[in-house]
Amino acid sequence: MNRRSTALALLSIGLLVASVASVGIGAVHLSPFEIFSILFGDADGVTPQQAAVLTVIRAPRVVLGALVGAGLSVSGALMQGLFRNPLADPGLIGVSSGAALAAACVIVFGLGTTISLPIAAFFGGAAVTLLVARLARRHGQLSVETMLLAGIAVNAIAGAGTGVLVTLSNDAQLRSLTFWTMGSLGGATWDGLAVVGPALLVGVLLSMPLSRSLNALLLGEEEARYLGISIVQLKRAAIGLAAMMVGVSVALTGMIGFVGLVVPHLMRLWLGPDHRGVLPGAALLGAGLLVTADLAARTVMAPSEIPIGVVTTLLGGPFFLFLLARNKGFST
Repeated sequence: MNRRSTALALLSIGLLVASVASVGIGAVHLSPFEIFSILFGDADGVTPQQAAVLTVIRAPRVVLGALVGAGLSVSGALMQGLFRNPLADPGLIGVSSGAALAAACVIVFGLGTTISLPIAAFFGGAAVTLLVARLARRHGQLSVETMLLAGIAVNAIAGAGTGVLVTLSNDAQLRSLTFWTMGSLGGATWDGLAVVGPALLVGVLLSMPLSRSLNALLLGEEEARYLGISIVQLKRAAIGLAAMMVGVSVALTGMIGFVGLVVPHLMRLWLGPDHRGVLPGAALLGAGLLVTADLAARTVMAPSEIPIGVVTTLLGGPFFLFLLARNKGFST
């Protein structure tokens, strides 16, 4: 078994362990035996309350956390490969800032319902991403450098718009907006998963065949063209898939930072730049990380729940700084 296969096997086991721990730990404790008894229809010795906690509350959160973690991480890996920059993240294409602006409009202007908020967030993110892509077109080609600059400008404008709406909000609206921008898996339901789950799963799976093209792109665009890679199609596919995965994630969970930046970078440190390992590894590591972060978010200060975006930042930020320092990322 080569290094890549070993890493993916270990990450798969880690995701399974994190999932079992997440559905078992909480105010209502469930042992692994009880979990498997409920899941496989043999509920002898298990109370109705335990079965309801697992199937209605915790299982949807774990599935949503795994899918969102995988989607955000793979989106980050795609952006880092496309920009050829390990510090790039999905926010560069504007989807997160656009979603936040749309969500702020819904909350501040009193249009918010459990349905309208995620729909507005998704279309807001999609609209800003399309705007950034439009601005980045030069002579019929999508310029990565121009997209980076356009993304910075549009993100700043969307952030300013959100700031204006924040100043117009009352205390209740400000609280709702603040918690939405920090993310949560608390709204996970099977109905919601039926909508966003297939989009995230398809997005992750369709990203995997891009690994060879992204590997060729590491040599430069001209060299990749000589190797038979369609750069235009690659850019469209990577940006479209990243925008879709981040858009549906943000729409249902709010903004969860740092996952799309840190996880792909960790996989590159572990397995090297080969996207055949980075993309599937990022999916598994991101899924396990977000499931674990959600477990910490709802248990560390129980019965209160910490926003999951706070947990991912507290976990990822210092660790990322440590990695940068260890690898001479800072000048001395």
